[in-house]
Amino acid sequence: QVQLVESGGGLVQPGESLKLSCAASGSFFSMYRMGWYRQAPEKQRELVAVIGSGGGTNYAASVKGRFTISRDNAKNTVSLQMNSLKPEDTAVYYCNVNLLSSTTMLPSTYWGQGTQVTVST
Repeated sequence: QVQLVESGGGLVQPGESLKLSCAASGSFFSMYRMGWYRQAPEKQRELVAVIGSGGGTNYAASVKGRFTISRDNAKNTVSLQMNSLKPEDTAVYYCNVNLLSSTTMLPSTYWGQGTQVTVST
């Protein structure tokens, strides 16, 4: 079993920055994709950013140029640096990882518990 622990959410004013972090623990063979999703009230969960095992990244158009995703493979962590935050970035942010099980060698997906980000004056 794999556990994901998120940290770094909070309340900020427009234009400010926040950094989210997610640490994975447990037993697995390899972690090939890590990412962040978000869900605003009464909206569907949406992709924010993902990063592959080789470092390739993909961002939602709404955050491109403002957010930066990174990962530390040695520590099994993924981070999201969020700059120039806007009120429309307000949402619960979820960490997501895709990995291969160490026992079955089958792919599995895990989600964090979510962390609230609120951008408001």
